[in-house]
Amino acid sequence: MQRYSFWWAVCLLLVSLAAAVPAGSHRMVGAECRGTGWDEPQPVAVTATREKLAAGQPVTVVCLGDSVTGIYYHTGGLRAYPEMLQLALQTTYPQAHVTVRNAGISGNRTGDGLQRLAQDVLEHQPDLVTVMFGLNDLTVLTLADFRANLVELIQRCRAAGAEVLLCTPNSVLPTPARPVRKLAEYCAAIRQVADMEQVPLCDVYATYEAVHERDPRAWRLLLSDEIHPNMDGHKLTAETLSQAITGQCVSLREIGPPRPALPKTRSLVAAGQPVRVLAMEPLDQLTAPVFHAVLPGVTVDVQRWPTADQSLAQLEEAAKAVRSDPPDFVLIAVPAAVTPALDSASDASISTYSWILNWSLSFGRQEWDVVAVAPSVLTADPSSSDQAADAFACHLIRAQDLHLVTRPADDHSPPGQIIENWLRTQWAADE
Repeated sequence: MQRYSFWWAVCLLLVSLAAAVPAGSHRMVGAECRGTGWDEPQPVAVTATREKLAAGQPVTVVCLGDSVTGIYYHTGGLRAYPEMLQLALQTTYPQAHVTVRNAGISGNRTGDGLQRLAQDVLEHQPDLVTVMFGLNDLTVLTLADFRANLVELIQRCRAAGAEVLLCTPNSVLPTPARPVRKLAEYCAAIRQVADMEQVPLCDVYATYEAVHERDPRAWRLLLSDEIHPNMDGHKLTAETLSQAITGQCVSLREIGPPRPALPKTRSLVAAGQPVRVLAMEPLDQLTAPVFHAVLPGVTVDVQRWPTADQSLAQLEEAAKAVRSDPPDFVLIAVPAAVTPALDSASDASISTYSWILNWSLSFGRQEWDVVAVAPSVLTADPSSSDQAADAFACHLIRAQDLHLVTRPADDHSPPGQIIENWLRTQWAADE
């Protein structure tokens, strides 16, 4: 274990220094490296996969894990870090033919991963399997059983001819079910297994903790709830994984939400069917006229989501009802009056606002469209407090990988015109 301890100490040192290293000292792709800090292969590297990527050969990666790996509400319901990893690898090696498959399922533990390994992972004949478990295992499984399951996962993947990259999960907000101390113990167990089995380790936990140490607010804004990262967090995870695989840094921060912006609405309009819209006040009065201006003849059924005199907590409570009677399109417009400034927002307000977004989405893959409107859109002349609310709202909405309607600079148009312009532009761009 002395060799492992040495490398782990080096890794922690490099993580803590990564943000301070000048861009020119790394083989950079994009912006400053936010991952592990490695430019050269770790002691045991996924050399075969890296060589195939560099040679432009087809590469298949399967990411095995739980709800942090899978596609769920906390990243907007359309993609997660495996999909972002594919973008990162394709950016680093434009000549490569990369397929990354998402094999994450909510609630899964290592035992579940073993049960579905053949069908969900090995059937795809992967070159590389990333394995990220622990957040659910620690609630029921002993450390010994957790280690044993990880070893079996590694050995079965290797026997099928796949390389393995073992990953620690992200750090989390402390809860009774997942104390930080216990999560740290399970992450230590993952590192021990990686050393024992001589497989490369991608220490996502250490990457998140390095952010936490530098800037606790920035770390908190990576989380959509107590344990799940939002898309900003998933981009960081994908950057860290990509660096562990390729030895190079890549930035995903500028990647926007996927297109088209309104897939469900578009399909209904194409079929000549009515569109059921749930819109926060005052957008409930503007939605039908906007749709009719852009799409004459469309039938729009608008349901009002009251916001007058509602606190953030009350808006979150109302959002819980969305999944029980889902519309086709949710239009979110949290008023500036109850939206805090980004630099002074409490953890409670970050959590509550995030859950308004979370509850507005389906639990798993996106089943209806969700678009959010920045607070400043609701007034033709935004005040300084409106602009401060904008900074908070825009940060969290973009972090959720949702499409966002904003007020262009020096545009004093009424709200309905701003939204109409946005819808017209989106509809034309997606034709």
